Amino acid sequence: MSKKKRSFEPQPINAVLQQITEQRNLAKGLNQLKIKQAWEETVGVNVSQYTQEISLRGKTLYIQLTSAPLREELSYGKEKILKHLNDALGSDEIQKIVLR
Repeated sequence: MSKKKRSFEPQPINAVLQQITEQRNLAKGLNQLKIKQAWEETVGVNVSQYTQEISLRGKTLYIQLTSAPLREELSYGKEKILKHLNDALGSDEIQKIVLR
């Protein structure tokens, strides 16, 4: 019985983590987490306290807020928020924001 030696090339940890997330279908969940963190960084802790749910469907980000006056106030700056979120994510993944 001969044992085969496995030969492998060392890879950067970034590449290994990327392979794991692709194999285990974790990319969608990790993306949602990144979006939630970017939202909190963009609008701040006080506004994020009024955020009930954040979900990305296609290229549209749906944000459910518990305060109607806050929703109205944020609607005036949607373009600015959109730009900050895409900058934080490092891509133009979000094209539209819907405040509910």
